[in-house]
Amino acid sequence: MADACPHFDYLLVIPHLQVQNANALSSPLTHGFPSITAFLGVMWALERKVRDAGLALQFNATAVIAHRHEEQITSGGFVHTLRLTRNPVNRDGSTAAIVEEGRIHLQISLVFGVQSAALGDASQDESEKIAHQVRDILSQMRIAGGSVIPSPAPPRKQRPYIVSMVDEDQREGLFNQIKLRLLPGFALVDRTDLLEKRYQEQQALDPQSSKLEAWLSLSRINWTCTPGESQDKAQWANDRKSLGWIVPIPVGYGALGEEQAPGSVTHARDGQTPFRFVESLYSVGEWVSPHRLHSAEQLLWYADSAADEGRYRCRNDYRATPIEDFS
Repeated sequence: MADACPHFDYLLVIPHLQVQNANALSSPLTHGFPSITAFLGVMWALERKVRDAGLALQFNATAVIAHRHEEQITSGGFVHTLRLTRNPVNRDGSTAAIVEEGRIHLQISLVFGVQSAALGDASQDESEKIAHQVRDILSQMRIAGGSVIPSPAPPRKQRPYIVSMVDEDQREGLFNQIKLRLLPGFALVDRTDLLEKRYQEQQALDPQSSKLEAWLSLSRINWTCTPGESQDKAQWANDRKSLGWIVPIPVGYGALGEEQAPGSVTHARDGQTPFRFVESLYSVGEWVSPHRLHSAEQLLWYADSAADEGRYRCRNDYRATPIEDFS
């Protein structure tokens, strides 16, 4: 179980990846961008492939910065409809059932917190070669179910690179250079603190309210009306003014039962790994511009698993900075 971002000595940046038809349905209750669990899954799959290629790299954390997004939906007023594909017919010629599959086109940058003894002895040219090799491997993989295709970004902006963060005194300055290179774009960070705050506010008004109600409250724009100076003029205000670009997000999985022995569950994907039924865990995230972050730890997501408690969660160490601190 991790209570802080795992240590890393290097940041590996893969900028401006173009992903086509990624999964836009991040959970049974949310849509609009792939789940952060998908990007942690990409990180672990990439680590296995990189090691198979002979590169001794350990991936400890990851981050995603969105530059462009285009969810494949048809908008009609307040109603959005997914653009679905037609499934092939069954063997008997009857029409197959349609399973809704939300799709989204993305242009993203991925940042990985990496440990590697080999990188300490590598020259600048060797580091660049390793970064390009990792990108080539990633380009052959699926990212959140989507295919990596050639990016329209200028070639100079697509060059992957590795930055050494070994010197503690230079980490902040080096991260400042990295985050500016990630602009324009928005990074997804964890705002569980907003959920806890809203829950406490609702508890003060109604002790019977739940965290689900607090989560739903933060997932929408809530308008309130207060009387104006005269009876015919009312003042309307919403609760989003100081909250930023917040969104409801899934952050992992919670167990629904005990862990089952490998191979004991029929039709399980992997018969060599213990099996467990789970459901999604939900929280609140915020899209922030990378230039507002003060350290790489605020940007990166990492796994926080506690199997004994039935929790498999993704965490991020972002802490909001008061506006006056930017002056």
